[in-house]
Amino acid sequence: MVDNTASGADRAQPEHRPPAKRRRDATATRQAILDAAITAFTRHGYDGVGVRDIAHSAGVTAMLINRYFGSKEQLFAEAVDVASAPRTVIAGTGPELAGESARALVARTAPEAEELGPFLIMLKSAPNPRAAQIICEAIERHPGRHLREELSGPGAEVRAELMLAIQAGVWLMRNVLRTTALAEAEPEQLAQRIESLFQTLTSSAPESPGTAPPRSAQR
Repeated sequence: MVDNTASGADRAQPEHRPPAKRRRDATATRQAILDAAITAFTRHGYDGVGVRDIAHSAGVTAMLINRYFGSKEQLFAEAVDVASAPRTVIAGTGPELAGESARALVARTAPEAEELGPFLIMLKSAPNPRAAQIICEAIERHPGRHLREELSGPGAEVRAELMLAIQAGVWLMRNVLRTTALAEAEPEQLAQRIESLFQTLTSSAPESPGTAPPRSAQR
């Protein structure tokens, strides 16, 4: 009986191809690093986190961070810029600006809130002089500009920064330090009080000449 079965040598051998190389997505890698950096700097501040920590969180090597951003300082600058760019600390426009911004602030600083807002990067990184300078420039470029565009009349720049200062202070005391009165305040009542402060600052009415003390009294 003739065996018609092909021998092992005659059988077609499976083609062994090298595994396809995974395509490196530079855009996705860069974004992953940036997202990890924003979270890390917000939680720990500029001096509280290193490049290796951020690389580990992003699932990359520290070498890639240097390749995409050059240095920790440049990564921080871009993280602050990205975190500050959206209108997250300003809500509403025109006559709704004061009320909507006050309520947004109260919601985002609630003790149970896990908001990683730009003010937290500022509060935790400001002790470093270079980081403070980067933050200052980003504030003027983004939330400061947003408010200046909404405000008009005399002293608009000062009034805009006073609004930001109030927000930063509330964020510090209510969300970071969690002082008793602010942490336990009834949200709507707290929002109304903050709104009244914001209303004063959004008003373009100049101060009455009689409100300023004479120069002799200031000496």
